[in-house]
Amino acid sequence: MVLEMQPGEGDGGTETEQSEQLLPPGDGEGAAALVETGPGKPQGAAVKKKRKEITTLIPKGKPKSGRVWKDPGKKRFSHMIQDKPLHSTWERKMKERQEKKAVKDFARHLEEEKRREREEKKQRREENLRRRLENERKAEIVQVIRNPLKLKRAKKKQLRRIEKRDTLALLQKRQAQQKAAKE
Repeated sequence: MVLEMQPGEGDGGTETEQSEQLLPPGDGEGAAALVETGPGKPQGAAVKKKRKEITTLIPKGKPKSGRVWKDPGKKRFSHMIQDKPLHSTWERKMKERQEKKAVKDFARHLEEEKRREREEKKQRREENLRRRLENERKAEIVQVIRNPLKLKRAKKKQLRRIEKRDTLALLQKRQAQQKAAKE
């Protein structure tokens, strides 16, 4: 910075005459002005602020390493100030854990209920099929073939319709009916 004396000012003894302006080279626009109130007593706070602004606006040169993409002001992660709200409290952690557990239990309960309903449906379907087969067999008209030669003489179409059955229960039932009819 250069100290410039204004024309018409001399070595006067008054304080106003002694106040001089210290300006950087240039036209003075956008630059900081240092005002001295007494001999060698600048106003400190305003001057430091202006100087800081000026120094931050000055661009740095190309780094010696040649790595222009590197940011010299970058700090390491360990130097970063950790934000307090990022660390949750123990009570909050336990509350979140309980909520997670409750959600998992509810999901497991729903899955178990679906599985149980599927099992019940499957059992009902099997029961209905079994009952239907029993009813069909009860309603069948059974004709016992005692002569195997009839099977030899039967045509293919007739043989397809023939099914083997356990006729012991049927014979016992008929015999019981015949005895009751005789008496």
